[in-house]
Amino acid sequence: MKITLEPWTEDLKQDLIHICNTVDRTYLTNRLPDPYTEESADWWLNMVREKDGTEGLFRAIVADGRVVGNITVECFTDVYGQDAEIGYLLTPACESKGIMTEATRQFCELVFDTLNLRRITSKVCVPNIASWRVLEKNGFQQEGLIRQGFVKNGQVYDYKIMGKLKE
Repeated sequence: MKITLEPWTEDLKQDLIHICNTVDRTYLTNRLPDPYTEESADWWLNMVREKDGTEGLFRAIVADGRVVGNITVECFTDVYGQDAEIGYLLTPACESKGIMTEATRQFCELVFDTLNLRRITSKVCVPNIASWRVLEKNGFQQEGLIRQGFVKNGQVYDYKIMGKLKE
């Protein structure tokens, strides 16, 4: 399977809407609108146009020519300005196929080559084993545990702080 990362463009708007409306939201923040509408996609694509390459990187994950996910890094500011938080999502039909592991590998290389960062950070709910395994396979290490720090739909979770340093 060929995995590539492509910049988000207006041409991919319907793919973005489909992905965001089908993704498992169990461990995602509430920043992702539900339902994900045309207006949501327009806002996001405009933000990407403004910030891509300066305040973050935002890429579509493409598997064998089909857009199947999203991977982003958003830079922190001030004294944390050489750190950024990674986030990703994948359509359920593409889970457990190694797609996200490969996309994350490619993306981390691109991030460190493009942005002035020393590290990439991730916050991952402890029960989200698939996500923290993707990170571990890509050289991220657990740096901390925040107890009862994530609350979603009445469920309280611990989450891991994971980090990858630029080599």
